[in-house]
Amino acid sequence: MKTRLISTLALSLVAVVSTFAQADMAVKGQGGMLVNTAGMTIYTFDKDVAGSGKSTCNGPCATLWPAIMAAADAKPEGDMTIVTRDDGAKQWAYKGKPVYLYSADTKPGDKTGDNFKDVWHVIKP
Repeated sequence: MKTRLISTLALSLVAVVSTFAQADMAVKGQGGMLVNTAGMTIYTFDKDVAGSGKSTCNGPCATLWPAIMAAADAKPEGDMTIVTRDDGAKQWAYKGKPVYLYSADTKPGDKTGDNFKDVWHVIKP
């Protein structure tokens, strides 16, 4: 019973994080950093290689750092490009580096993930 409850809660969390990460990707500069249209801070990950066409943040990493997903018909525009994740889903990238939200950021303008473990960074255009 306890395991079933934990599994249900975990699936619910994944659904919430996935919905959160699929927020409209139109980006704008705010306070010297890029944010999505909801005002949530956008991050890059040092372990991702610009131009590689893929994300290295999968599994538990992607739960904490949800990928900002692109619609199947999304088109690259300006510095915003698209990469393909390991599962075949499309993800937005900035100058070739996949972009993410941070699950601990709870309101627009939060940037609590900046310099997290010295590998996660706010995008400052």
